[in-house]
Amino acid sequence: MEKARAHVIITGKVQGVFFRASTQDEAVRLGLTGWVRNLPDGSVEAVFEGDKKKIEEVIAWCHKGPPWARVKEVKVKWEPYQKEYERFSVIY
Repeated sequence: MEKARAHVIITGKVQGVFFRASTQDEAVRLGLTGWVRNLPDGSVEAVFEGDKKKIEEVIAWCHKGPPWARVKEVKVKWEPYQKEYERFSVIY
């Protein structure tokens, strides 16, 4: 099981559509740690840590998002695993 970390920016209609809460649900379901937050420009930023295959799953999910979201682009930057977080949280 390869450990990894991904820094992700999601653009499109991704605020006001339960994107953060849904991302948290997906990450927790997959056993990932990290965080998700809204950015002032209307995009959503997230950091996922854990099993690389599970991170790839949540990134694939981010391309769709919750039902009301309209995702335009998902930018992913892979980073070295840091074991920085104990759980996955929403930053307000």
